[in-house]
Amino acid sequence: MKNVVDLLGRILLSFIFLYDAYDSIFYFEATKAKMTAYGLTWNQNFLLVGAIFLLILGGMMVLVGYRARFGAILLLLYWIPVTFIVHSFWNDPELERRLQAILFTKNLAIIGGLLMVWANGTGKYSVRRILATTRVRGT
Repeated sequence: MKNVVDLLGRILLSFIFLYDAYDSIFYFEATKAKMTAYGLTWNQNFLLVGAIFLLILGGMMVLVGYRARFGAILLLLYWIPVTFIVHSFWNDPELERRLQAILFTKNLAIIGGLLMVWANGTGKYSVRRILATTRVRGT
């Protein structure tokens, strides 16, 4: 049961990053405009393409369980700065503060999930485990 729950957790955790990558690709210009609104004006194309790369690579690594610890680190490299830049509720007006605080704590929970993947690995259902236990017959 633990291994099934572990797999389900990795699927759900990776979904948010893969969806974020999809959204950033299909709304590339709108995402750049949002970056400008948050003060990220330096080399936006490089930052956005780099973020999409981290999201896809890290999200897929966590999803399939191949080098998931490294994938979690890649996602943390993206998610921690974004959390503090986008959801800086302490800088927001009173009306927005409550929502941004909730979104900030949600992102902290996701960071906790990534740290758990980093600390505990993937469990039984992962591509890495399948490759490690597959035997090739000799002829």
